[in-house]
Amino acid sequence: MPFKTLGLDARLLEGVRDLGWVDTRPIQTAVIPLALGTSDLIACAETGTGKTAAFVVPMLQWLLTHPARPLESRDGGPALSRVEGPDPDQTPLKSRVLVLAPTRELAVQIEDEIHGLAYHTNVSSAAVYGGVEMGMQERALKAGVDIIVATPGRLMDHMRQQNADLSGIELLVLDEADRMMDMGFWPDVRRIIATLPPSTSGRQTLLFSATMPNEVVHDALEITRNAKYVQVGQRSAPAKSITHRVEAVPASQKVEWLIQHLRHPAGPVLIFSRTKIGADRLARRLAAAGVKCTALHADRSQDQRRIAVEGFKSGRYKVLVATDIAARGLDIDAIHTVINYEVPDSPDAYVHRVGRTGRADEVGQAITLVAPEERRALAFLAKAVGVTLE
Repeated sequence: MPFKTLGLDARLLEGVRDLGWVDTRPIQTAVIPLALGTSDLIACAETGTGKTAAFVVPMLQWLLTHPARPLESRDGGPALSRVEGPDPDQTPLKSRVLVLAPTRELAVQIEDEIHGLAYHTNVSSAAVYGGVEMGMQERALKAGVDIIVATPGRLMDHMRQQNADLSGIELLVLDEADRMMDMGFWPDVRRIIATLPPSTSGRQTLLFSATMPNEVVHDALEITRNAKYVQVGQRSAPAKSITHRVEAVPASQKVEWLIQHLRHPAGPVLIFSRTKIGADRLARRLAAAGVKCTALHADRSQDQRRIAVEGFKSGRYKVLVATDIAARGLDIDAIHTVINYEVPDSPDAYVHRVGRTGRADEVGQAITLVAPEERRALAFLAKAVGVTLE
């Protein structure tokens, strides 16, 4: 479906054209018309299929066509910066949209997409996440921004200090709700939702995820009102553009196997390790063997994480060793191969991991290193995910 047929505001369409987008992708085709109609939605689609734009486009359209304040700047210039807030001569506005995401990387990715699409408007946004000083975030929240993109824990910190006014929220988006539940954020999510205007006031709720376990669906139905369910692709399944391969390697020989296969990789390689200590140890051993690699996990500082991601994107590092939580929100289309150093703990973990490759219908490959004691776990995983792993 061409974006130009959606009846979008001209300023938003200009942002779409700047990004080189012409036609919507399947999840966007299914979701955007429903979201524009103000329906509550529970949407599930494979990773890398364009879920972010599926909620950012209708979000911006709502703000542009239902203004709470004048949307054009007085000098007719481009949008305000992401932390600049509204015109200082105006009364601070109440934020109208709240997006919750499980990790800082995903929050930054979402806010970047908002900023690109909203460039020709006066819509303002702020990303609120941990690992950095609260000062700049506090100033943006107190000045007032249209859109808050936040991780639950850091937003709760700001709420305790009365930095964030959520009484004017008209649209709530929960992205990767399953991971927020896995990471233990759901109690904070519920506390945040309890402070918002009730759904009966007309507040719209959109919930997105790459997988949708039954417990997430149950909680989603509790926080939405007559929600429509959208499923694009097979539930809890990896993209069809990914090839899956298993290598039988004893646990004691896995590092040597990686060293041999990563000296001249065909493209960027993302390796998943089950633990933070394991990721650090593996990255050090690979680096010592001459492999250009770095580690990414929750115990690294924000600057270390930023340097690791930017270095991987730029090609300085050919290999990134990461944990599941740290890799959430990585938006790198060119990842050639995903390697599971151990068999993942669950089918959903496998889907999320391999979803870092094969994005936007590009071809990718997923390799799982399997020790003899992991064969039973592999058999269960293959059956649950619905792919051949042998």
